[in-house]
Amino acid sequence: MGKIFLYLSVLFSVSACNSIYVKPNSLDKNEIIYADAGGDLMRLKTKEIMEDMGYKLTIGHHKATISTTYITAEGTESVLAATDLSKARYIVFMKESNPKFRPIWCSLNGFWWSKFNLSISDNETGQELLHWTGRGCVNSSVRKLKKILNQMEIK
Repeated sequence: MGKIFLYLSVLFSVSACNSIYVKPNSLDKNEIIYADAGGDLMRLKTKEIMEDMGYKLTIGHHKATISTTYITAEGTESVLAATDLSKARYIVFMKESNPKFRPIWCSLNGFWWSKFNLSISDNETGQELLHWTGRGCVNSSVRKLKKILNQMEIK
């Protein structure tokens, strides 16, 4: 029984490896934050969390300007709004692998597992405020992200 517990402990300690650099008191809630459109589970959850916490997100495609468009009744594309990327104070960038369904491994954490790199940088100063290379069950990573964002928020 003791050997099984030891093996499981080693397995769990290796399975959710994270490397996190965070700069506390560096993220202003009143500034605009740019994030890429779309994404897999962790990128979508990151944007949801930030919006729920009161951050002002502008979502778009990585260009010099961010345009929100719609298709008119005649079938033509029309610009609804355009935002200059340089007006965004912060940039959120996430690269992730396709989430994997892990019903046994992540049974208490939402069943989905992801490997990702998350970066938040200050567009004004060029400093990286957060760099997180992580992997693990999505729900536990989301809980970690909430704690990290609370640390980063300027009080």
